[in-house]
Amino acid sequence: MDGPRSYVLWAHNGSMTHSVTNSRTGRPCRALVLTGGGARAAYQVGVIKAVAELVPKGAPLPFRVLCGTSAGAIVGSVLAAHADDFHAGAVIIERFWSHFRVGQVWRNDLRSVAKAALRWFGALCTGGALVRPPHSLFDNAPLRITLESHVNFARIQHSLHRGDLDALAVIASPYHGARSRAYYMSRDDQGVHPDRWQGGVPTHLTIDHLMASAAVPFLFPAVHLEDGFYGDGAMRQIEPLAPAINLGADRVLIVGVRPGQHSAQATMAAPLMEPSFGQIFGFMLDTLFMSSMREDLDRIERDNRLLAVTGTLSSEIRPIQAMLIEPSEDPGDVVAAHAPFMPFAVRMLMRFLGAANRGGRLLLSYLLFEGAYAQKLIELGYRDAMARRDELQSFLSNEE
Repeated sequence: MDGPRSYVLWAHNGSMTHSVTNSRTGRPCRALVLTGGGARAAYQVGVIKAVAELVPKGAPLPFRVLCGTSAGAIVGSVLAAHADDFHAGAVIIERFWSHFRVGQVWRNDLRSVAKAALRWFGALCTGGALVRPPHSLFDNAPLRITLESHVNFARIQHSLHRGDLDALAVIASPYHGARSRAYYMSRDDQGVHPDRWQGGVPTHLTIDHLMASAAVPFLFPAVHLEDGFYGDGAMRQIEPLAPAINLGADRVLIVGVRPGQHSAQATMAAPLMEPSFGQIFGFMLDTLFMSSMREDLDRIERDNRLLAVTGTLSSEIRPIQAMLIEPSEDPGDVVAAHAPFMPFAVRMLMRFLGAANRGGRLLLSYLLFEGAYAQKLIELGYRDAMARRDELQSFLSNEE
């Protein structure tokens, strides 16, 4: 699986995913699946920018279903609010992400960072008896303010009612459950079978759902939803394609933020040395966002062969075309030149954690919400998508 590639798959009603009846006929139902990845989501913005250039200006969103996890849920929600004009939505999401700053995600002033660090130290020294440990390393209250000013759920609801969008799904993981859940808003006539899709929860999406989906463990506090506390949607996301398929998609464009297998092997070839805490935490964060997408695709591909042999097709089993785009370069290498843009207090914290050297690039690549770094990832996503222009145009066509 070196680099991006396409798949022709079949949806089925086995243990992995359950298909639904597509209420619309005559045209394919396309879905955009955006994985989690913190600051790396800027890469997804670049891919969206490229796709927008392949459709006429003023045309509506070419994706009937949007599914997002963590930072990908934020990108998808902003896009859903402008489903009536895809090109305009792509411009807005690029402007939004290009001007992102760390201070819009968590409090990064010296006082806030020092207060959190001292509280952790005090809790450690007293065993939690005199000083209770904080719920997270960072206070992400600024993120809620940022989302409230940039994500318009009223417009999203209007997009659904007007028919420019079939469904928007936000993935979050309960700390009291075994699997992630897909909270979604959909059109009234969307053919979802709740008895066959246990992970889907129809609801009116709010900022809380986005905050929960992006609540990276240890870094940000858990968020209370209807039935308990939730964290980052990338946790225990066993079936990343299930939400899109269950919401009616028969063509799925997946945009990941981790490099292909070839780039990953190149990273593994670096000289061995004892890792610092920051490097270990970066590795853990990278593991969190290591989507099971490839396993999901492989599983369906195996079922493809079985279906081809047995020929057990029915009205509930339909072909699914899935296209995967992921970085051709490692964002960990891209971030090196932009590490100085991290706020002073955060740089000091990274140095304390041992993440200020080459080994800490992995952690920084997920945390550096800064415009210059974001613009480089947007450029990378744009180039990677345009390198597959013909495939994308075929994907966007209405031909079978």
